[in-house]
Amino acid sequence: MSSVEIRNSIIHHLSKIDDVSFLNAIKTIIESKVSSGYYELSDYEMGRVDEAREDFKNKKTISNDDLQNEIGEWLKEE
Repeated sequence: MSSVEIRNSIIHHLSKIDDVSFLNAIKTIIESKVSSGYYELSDYEMGRVDEAREDFKNKKTISNDDLQNEIGEWLKEE
């Protein structure tokens, strides 16, 4: 099968899928293949990065060991 035939087959099958989660996953895969080589953060992601930098600057962090212990305690409560 040629690349054109495969592409057309995929397009045909995709046109029949209504599962938004699945389509978003396929979109992510496709975009990663045709991207310009770098990932551009959304405004939301940039905001989260800025928040994390502020937390780090203000020493509002915990060690990985402490985090794992906290998660372990949380899981025991369930």
